[in-house]
Amino acid sequence: MNVFTRSARVAANAFRPALARTYASEAPATTDKLRLTFVLPYKALYKGVDVQQVNLAATSGDMGILANHVPTIEQLNPGVIEVIESGDVTKKFFVSGGFATINPDSTLNINAVEAAALEDLSVERVQSALDEAQRTAAGAGSEQEKAAAKVEVEVYEAIKHALSK
Repeated sequence: MNVFTRSARVAANAFRPALARTYASEAPATTDKLRLTFVLPYKALYKGVDVQQVNLAATSGDMGILANHVPTIEQLNPGVIEVIESGDVTKKFFVSGGFATINPDSTLNINAVEAAALEDLSVERVQSALDEAQRTAAGAGSEQEKAAAKVEVEVYEAIKHALSK
């Protein structure tokens, strides 16, 4: 064993107690509610509100988040965020992207670039915008216009998929 390997092992062992992680089922139960803060650059949709569960589309996969979830930071894909406020009250939002931070104290912070309630979106208007973005992406515009149109196509397809569920 060389000196660098040994010193790396000693350093890792010195910090091991500080790096100990537990699963949500092993964590002490502090609450049965998840405290949600869901913000956009221009307004707060939820600000410290107790909810039962939040389902979201992250780059690592779809997630269901409850109280006492393992702390993590997730990048959001364009997709649906479902907020289950209580057993019979559920709200769904389409987000274009952002980040979700799950904290050890059963708080969830969602920062999204844009979000819209699914009930406010029209399948016909989304299809029309998708068709226009596809024409622009395939057209004779500049490379910058085509790249922007490809991003629009991806988002409109995700919205269309969300509305078809």
